[in-house]
Amino acid sequence: MSWDEQQLQTHLQAMAAALDERFADQSPVLVGIESGGAWVAEALNSKLAAPLSLGTLNPAFYRDDFDTRGLKATVTPSKLPFEIDGKHIVLVDDVLMTGRTIRAAMNELFDFGRPASITLVVLFDIGHRELPIRADICGETLALPPHQRVELRGPAPLVAEIRDTRPEE
Repeated sequence: MSWDEQQLQTHLQAMAAALDERFADQSPVLVGIESGGAWVAEALNSKLAAPLSLGTLNPAFYRDDFDTRGLKATVTPSKLPFEIDGKHIVLVDDVLMTGRTIRAAMNELFDFGRPASITLVVLFDIGHRELPIRADICGETLALPPHQRVELRGPAPLVAEIRDTRPEE
């Protein structure tokens, strides 16, 4: 299964409408989780009634599996060009699976300050939860077996496909 740019744009438009409705009286800030979440946040921001301040977060050092996963060769620093204290944060990721990346991202956000609220927005929720974390706004919910993942490619065009993570025989 795969999603082309038009299908993802349809999801993003619906997600933007939900955000516009939810924050009609407030001015939140968008924070995309590197890298797929940052791509989604940027695309989502272009569909909002009024674009929001946009930042990126790289929670690599905050992961609880850091010692087993290690770091990617290119870890980029978080870029939050605004204050976190008292702000309504819209935290954006591409795929919600176990919840561990979101937990790590929230831990890092709190190192920058104390937000008024955090709203989680994801393009895909594939289940497999290990932590009690859920998306407030989701483009599409999928029920995938444990050996499948959604892989987002971008930033432009954004496309996605399901890939099998089982080792080849």
